[in-house]
Amino acid sequence: MSGAPAAVEMTTQPRPVYVIGAGPGGLAVAAALRARGVRAVVVEKSDAVGASWRRHYDRLHLHTTRRLSALPGLAVPRRFGRWVSRDDLVRYLEKYAEFHELELVTGVEVTRVEPTADGGWTLHASGGRVLTAGAVVVATGFNHTPAVPGWPGREAYPGRLLHAAEYRDAKPYAGQDVLVVGAGNTGAEIAVDLVEGGAARVRLAVRTAPHIVRRSTAGWPAQRTGILVRRLPVRLVDRLGALVAKASVPDLSAYGLPRPETGLYSRVEQGAIPVQDVGLIDAVRGGRVEPVAAVASFEGAEVVLADGSRITPDAVIAATGYRRGLEGLVGDLGVLDERGRPRTHGARTPAQAPGLYFTGFTNPISGMLRELARDAEKIAAAVSRRLRTLA
Repeated sequence: MSGAPAAVEMTTQPRPVYVIGAGPGGLAVAAALRARGVRAVVVEKSDAVGASWRRHYDRLHLHTTRRLSALPGLAVPRRFGRWVSRDDLVRYLEKYAEFHELELVTGVEVTRVEPTADGGWTLHASGGRVLTAGAVVVATGFNHTPAVPGWPGREAYPGRLLHAAEYRDAKPYAGQDVLVVGAGNTGAEIAVDLVEGGAARVRLAVRTAPHIVRRSTAGWPAQRTGILVRRLPVRLVDRLGALVAKASVPDLSAYGLPRPETGLYSRVEQGAIPVQDVGLIDAVRGGRVEPVAAVASFEGAEVVLADGSRITPDAVIAATGYRRGLEGLVGDLGVLDERGRPRTHGARTPAQAPGLYFTGFTNPISGMLRELARDAEKIAAAVSRRLRTLA
């Protein structure tokens, strides 16, 4: 799509729709609402759009293709290549907000939302601000609050211990012995980055062996396979996944990384998406990344592993995931499950909290950005219908 978006006649709304979070999900919803003539105000606690993407490590590229990562109403530029870099994605998000003329308020954090008696919402924000909304879309992101396990003895560890959210590049670790904890996509990619950046030794602590897939095979991206199989029965996809893995991914059991016992799609249903190979397989086979057992505890400078072995790395990087961080915002509304995740998602709104929507709190096999774009259109349609009934 080229040129400026067509002008829309914005409806007169005493209470706009507030979108909390200026990441891809929030921007997409705001653009879809604006296209329907609904005023949407995006509130972002940082000073710019795409804050979480800006903080990711330098070598990060999307594992989803450029064409399947665009948000509604604006294609990702061809010059960004098939696998879009972190910096280019941030540029795209900046352009997206400008192109769609989104109403964006930065430097303001919404701390709590509560329903009003007439079907609207009140938002309490930093600086004592109180905002009134016709509907609220929470888009604060999947990777919100870094989560580091409470390993016994970690406070006394004399080496450097950090979450992957703080990792930028391998330069500070040149010549060092580094333990990366967590064999998801982030941990795997950081381990490879450390090897390529000159770390003396890199070990990868693995609690549950991940499924590893090729990011692309003969030009066919793994994302497209994820899209095709997403609606198929779990057991069928597990069987297909096992066959594909045997044909395309070498058995790394001899190197300490066995094939998972649980099927690929069964793991996805549990919240663990496959690791897309960006060099891990070769690094493990070449002995440059050494899989080890999970971390059990720290004892002084030693890290005690689940198999009883002890190692003394110079630094530990915890690629141990994130929490959604929604408890303060909506925790008293009964809309979160026992793990702090929204019980409803996309166009569905909680029965006890009508007019409250969530986007970006899943990690689908078909690609997060693709699903954010699809959810944005559905949420915009649902919000428009709701506002008409309240008018």
